[in-house]
Amino acid sequence: MKFLRQIKDTCYDQILSVYFREKHKPARKRRLITFVTDGFENYRNAFNKLFYRTCRLVFGVPIACRKYGLKHNNNPIERYNGDIKDRTKTMRDFGSHEGAESFLNMKHTIHNFVNPHQGLKGKTPAEVADVDLKLGRRKLLNLIRYVAQRVPRR
Repeated sequence: MKFLRQIKDTCYDQILSVYFREKHKPARKRRLITFVTDGFENYRNAFNKLFYRTCRLVFGVPIACRKYGLKHNNNPIERYNGDIKDRTKTMRDFGSHEGAESFLNMKHTIHNFVNPHQGLKGKTPAEVADVDLKLGRRKLLNLIRYVAQRVPRR
């Protein structure tokens, strides 16, 4: 739920713009933002709470579903989870729960907004999802600046 809440907090304006552009079409012809998950029931519950009308959910996708002729594939997220697990094993200790959370949030953000992916033809997942923050060439630096402008100072 926390992760989907972060998505809603950061991207909901763009999700709504897609929804408003598509809502006049028949339900089967709408091209809404699509979330793809495995069969973990909490994902469906959280999705329904946060995005029920504005997005689409493909639920219960097995890991190797392309092998069975299905459109969506869960392999990329499983690989990402494996990368996180490998990284946390070598670090052994984050020092605190907050340190671990900060590190994983940073890694997740860099994965989605900074690093291009070969499977996405050199684009980032954010670019493919039409999340346009106008980061330009220096994506990490500009992402830091973008967030710094929006986060209230303490």
